[in-house]
Amino acid sequence: MRTTYIYRAILLLVLCLEASYGQVDPPIFIGDQRELFVDRFLIENLESARLKMHPPIDEGQVFYFDKPWEGAFSAYVTIIHDGEVFRAYYRGVPTAGKDGNEAEVTCYAESRDGIEWHKPSLGIHEVNGVRDTNVILANAAPITHNFSPFLDKNPHAKGSEKFKALGGTSQSGLVAFVSSDGLNWKKLKEEPVFTQGVFDSQNVAFWSEKEKMYVCYFRTWTEGGYKGFRSVSRTTSKDFVHWTDPEPMGFGDKPYEHLYTQQTSPYFRAPHIYLAIGARFMPNRKVVSDEEAALLNVNPKYYNDCSDVVLMSSRGGSGYDREFMESFIRPGVGLQNWVSRSNYPALNVVQTGAHELSIYVNQDYAQPTAHLRRYSLRLDGFASLSAGYEGGEMLTKSFIFKGESLELNFSTSAAGEVRIELTDVEGNALPGFSLEDAQPLIGNEISRKVYWNGSSDVSALAGRPIKMRILLKDADLYAFRFQ
Repeated sequence: MRTTYIYRAILLLVLCLEASYGQVDPPIFIGDQRELFVDRFLIENLESARLKMHPPIDEGQVFYFDKPWEGAFSAYVTIIHDGEVFRAYYRGVPTAGKDGNEAEVTCYAESRDGIEWHKPSLGIHEVNGVRDTNVILANAAPITHNFSPFLDKNPHAKGSEKFKALGGTSQSGLVAFVSSDGLNWKKLKEEPVFTQGVFDSQNVAFWSEKEKMYVCYFRTWTEGGYKGFRSVSRTTSKDFVHWTDPEPMGFGDKPYEHLYTQQTSPYFRAPHIYLAIGARFMPNRKVVSDEEAALLNVNPKYYNDCSDVVLMSSRGGSGYDREFMESFIRPGVGLQNWVSRSNYPALNVVQTGAHELSIYVNQDYAQPTAHLRRYSLRLDGFASLSAGYEGGEMLTKSFIFKGESLELNFSTSAAGEVRIELTDVEGNALPGFSLEDAQPLIGNEISRKVYWNGSSDVSALAGRPIKMRILLKDADLYAFRFQ
């Protein structure tokens, strides 16, 4: 066994040396992590197959922003799944005003399943003479304009700092807060921890398991300042206090669009992939007429633009992948969905069922009916490798895995199927793992092992560079993982 590992290590070294001379791409180490089809990171060739985005299903209203200190201009929601509790944090402000005004508070709601929510009377902060409120931060302007917390996954995080948050505007810089219970918060330090940004929307941070550091994505503008595009930059930190100089996020060869929020966070089933489910803002794209706005009772300043939800991804570094330029969640039926600053997604995707994920979206902004709405999709179901009835296939780049079996998240029609072939780096079928040896997969499964000649054991191939050929007929493959 020791000789086998030494041979594989030497082989990998040779391949990497060849790659350095431009002869071959080095193999990608994927280990046993789950891979999604939100980008082309592992794809070498597609033939009659494509990457297909899957818009979530509208599951209806979750709760209205109906407390006196909440109101029509509530926004910037964060959802955190913490053990048996789902926590929602959001800005409450009943009237339009300047960013960071004293009326802005941070509100809290709670759920046991992510579906039915309630607003507890916490008694932490008094607002307008009322003590029994769901407010967890008040009298802290401009921090409460966009206070955005996260559950710190850093294995070295103190128990008293289980939750962390950033908030603030260009006036204050980003100020860091910490909490042991997610309800009672204190400043980590009086001075802002980061000041090199605009910050006039939700600025999000998290501990990256992949990069082993804190990462923050925040609002900036492209060249031209306010005459350019609302965009995104990122900064990193080892201690949540000292941050690197900002790096503008690129979009490859895709055009700039106004991104009002980006909501970048690690996908919990594949934390090496950051999903950014953000708000695309279309300034001066007016859909609602003055007469229609009056009937909807929309604030006069908030119906000259429209917005929808887009899906982006990143694997770290200063670039997003925008494989899909189309809308991930389109505005719903009815003119109330086409006003300014509506359709802004909450931060984080959470699991709300055995096979279900939920995404939450802020809707009916600047209207008496302002509320949070829930959308659902299957686990890993953001996008898929897809082919129609005539069939198609994909060949991966060379990669190295660890594990003993291969599992797929897939669906087919009754007439469809998925078959997997494992090949060498030249694309030649490996003995015992050819298409002829592969058992067709038919059905709709979140996790199904792949078999060749009655066996799922692939451990003999672990640690060596291989490729994978995937054949599909009327089927979608959402994710795969070696285990």
